[in-house]
Amino acid sequence: MFVIDPKSSTPLVTQIVGGFRLMVEDGSLRAGAKAPSIRQFAHANGVSVYTVVDAYDRLVALGYLQSQAHSGFFVRSRGAPGTIAVDAGAQYSFDSMWYLSRIFENRKLHNKPGCGWLPGDWLFGEGIKRSQRALLAADVDMGGYGEPKGYLPLRQLVRDNLAAREIVLSADQVLLTQGSSQAMDLAARNLVRPGDTVLVDEPGYANLLFSLRFLGAKLIGAPRTPNGYDLDVLEERIIAHRPKVFFTQPRLQSPTGSTASLAQLHRVLQLAEKYDFVVVENDIYADLDPQAHPSLASLDQLKRVIYIGSFSKTISPNIRVGFLAAGSVLLDELARLKMLSGLTSSEFTERLAYGALIDGRWRKHIKTLKDRLARAQQLLATQLLAAGFELFCEPKAGMFLWARHPLVQNAAELAYKAAEQDILLGPGHLFSVDLEPSPWLRFNVAWAQDEAVQRFLVELKDAG
Repeated sequence: MFVIDPKSSTPLVTQIVGGFRLMVEDGSLRAGAKAPSIRQFAHANGVSVYTVVDAYDRLVALGYLQSQAHSGFFVRSRGAPGTIAVDAGAQYSFDSMWYLSRIFENRKLHNKPGCGWLPGDWLFGEGIKRSQRALLAADVDMGGYGEPKGYLPLRQLVRDNLAAREIVLSADQVLLTQGSSQAMDLAARNLVRPGDTVLVDEPGYANLLFSLRFLGAKLIGAPRTPNGYDLDVLEERIIAHRPKVFFTQPRLQSPTGSTASLAQLHRVLQLAEKYDFVVVENDIYADLDPQAHPSLASLDQLKRVIYIGSFSKTISPNIRVGFLAAGSVLLDELARLKMLSGLTSSEFTERLAYGALIDGRWRKHIKTLKDRLARAQQLLATQLLAAGFELFCEPKAGMFLWARHPLVQNAAELAYKAAEQDILLGPGHLFSVDLEPSPWLRFNVAWAQDEAVQRFLVELKDAG
């Protein structure tokens, strides 16, 4: 193995990448040979784990290594002399899935301003405990499978809640899922085939982008602005690429926090009708919105829109209960697909969620949560601006702020440094259609007030 010189002016990551490249090209490491694990290499060479992560990331992207789930990294087969054979999906399998599971969703990091869930003490834990006690006291027979579409009383409650948002439907048009992720996956697998062109928010929802890549979709970005969509660019790309479906999050969007206006929603539906594509509306933050914003589904009444919601963000991320609403024919197709892939969803967790939602303290919990998020939004926005960050917008509601610092060109490098201080950041490339390096970071306002996070921001400010 090659030697790393910590005193060299050449960055450590560059030394590691160069060392592996040389060994592969001169035959010292043959195709199929297993590379040292990240932790082994870091320990043996006295470097940070996150330095090795960055180096392996680049080696995979360059085609020298490939990642195999649960097995590690292996030397990739080469093509003609002087060339490296790179699979079309190689960068995606590493960047989106491997990085997501090892770094972005790493629960071992104590401070999580880059994560996508709320702290435990912000959630409805007491409501879940009361629901659980009531469920156990009722001695409900939990033998057998639940209903394919999900627990009927909860579907009826979803129907009533959506009616309050001016979406008129029957309980049979509601499909309960294991969180919104399963709902989006079902919609994607029903609508998308390999090679299909799919329109997505840019930047967009990281998990969805990976899922669509996995299905072989050709992703086209619909640029977000502080006020929603860039409608001119959106129409240009629709005309040029003729997408089959548009996956979008109009309200309190992740990662930007932006919300589209009523006029913009009308225009999106006009474009969908004119150019004949389906719209999948991810509205999982609706309960966090203090304003009565309309949805695409409320304007379209599920003719061309599939509507997705979730209770995981407000009750508990461990209660994996989401839902999907659609026209009757399409909903039945999605229910059959759900049965094929996993039979039914968990009636036990659906009953738990239902008990929490009908709890007398639920409305107070939601109001308190909105107020806490509004205060946290204002406080973090002030702190980020003081530290020299630029804000994409100031939503004053919801969980996220999207920001960048003039000293940072690639937010992934900042994320590695933060991880060494036990801080989880959300680097912008994870939310990018093309996975290119990005200076932007997603901040979860509910996690950003920790003292370690504040010290990190102060250090970044002082470095400027």
